[in-house]
Amino acid sequence: MLYWLSDLSDGGGVLNLFRYITFRAGGAFFTALIFGFIFGRPLINLLRRKYQHGQPIREDGPASHLETKAGTPTMGGLLILAALSLSTLLWARLDNPYVWLVLCVTVCFGLIGFADDWAKVSRNTSAGVSGKVRLAAGFAIACAAALVATQLHPEALSSRMAFPIFKDVLWNMGWLFIPFAMIVIVGSANAVNLTDGLDGLAIMPVMIAAGTLGVIAYAVGRVDFTEYLDVHYVPGTGELLIFTAGLIGGGLGFLWYNAPPAAVFMGDTGSLALGGALGAIAVATKHEIVLAIVGGLFVAEAVSVIVQVAYFKATGKRVFLMAPIHHHYEKRGWAEPQIVIRFWIISLILALIGLATLKLR
Repeated sequence: MLYWLSDLSDGGGVLNLFRYITFRAGGAFFTALIFGFIFGRPLINLLRRKYQHGQPIREDGPASHLETKAGTPTMGGLLILAALSLSTLLWARLDNPYVWLVLCVTVCFGLIGFADDWAKVSRNTSAGVSGKVRLAAGFAIACAAALVATQLHPEALSSRMAFPIFKDVLWNMGWLFIPFAMIVIVGSANAVNLTDGLDGLAIMPVMIAAGTLGVIAYAVGRVDFTEYLDVHYVPGTGELLIFTAGLIGGGLGFLWYNAPPAAVFMGDTGSLALGGALGAIAVATKHEIVLAIVGGLFVAEAVSVIVQVAYFKATGKRVFLMAPIHHHYEKRGWAEPQIVIRFWIISLILALIGLATLKLR
């Protein structure tokens, strides 16, 4: 919205700064960060008053969680969503369809998560909305997003999958691109949801992945950068850098209260929304495969659950002491901060590898 202040500029002066995506991305970051710091504590107090029991802890999870995490309020994802939405609406160009596409996916997945969190805390049970209902709603949102994305992409890229490193290769998937994009978005949302099991574990990798995808979005949205990097040009995606900057700012504001020992959990409200956002950005920028690299930690968490369930059904035995995999390391005696920080390091390494694919050929 503030972009239109640049129309009052004669080509110079302070107002001309609003033309630049990088300047507005900085504004979005600080807006979301300050919002998180200001409204974080009041939100936590409100959640404590309204839902005194906090987030119900699963009885089949680590036994230590029943003592250390019981009573902690959830739905802290509302803080991230509010900060992210406000900063995006203030600083991004509102005539950019990619901004609306990603923001709508994020908010809609947040609503699914909110319904699940509300069902849990209102009934004081770890069983929320049915998994089938959540998946059905998620796939419906992702289907709509995929259809919109195919209309927004240039004709040469629409319904095609791009490959990192092999940058001249484009696979024309035709109608198969729609279910593929749906799986990317829904898979990303649920993978982040599975990762959110320890204080601070999910939010930092999400911010790292979002920052990486924001840089990629900015690069593929500039024709000069795409010529230098030899990647496909997707006009208009540069504005998504502002969205990711708001996500990082809101995420840091949330992490202030989510750092061990957490004063609030993001809940499904935050994890589904943020995961859906990452998937939507990847689809918008034609970097779905790179998302699997950048978000490799989330992939590993999801795969650990799939492997555990499939192997147990087939043999009655377990591959991991407990899934998702971060609980496996808890069972092995790793301290919670040790797991969290090491997983952060892995996320950063994967992000750098993802960025390196921009120049590799």
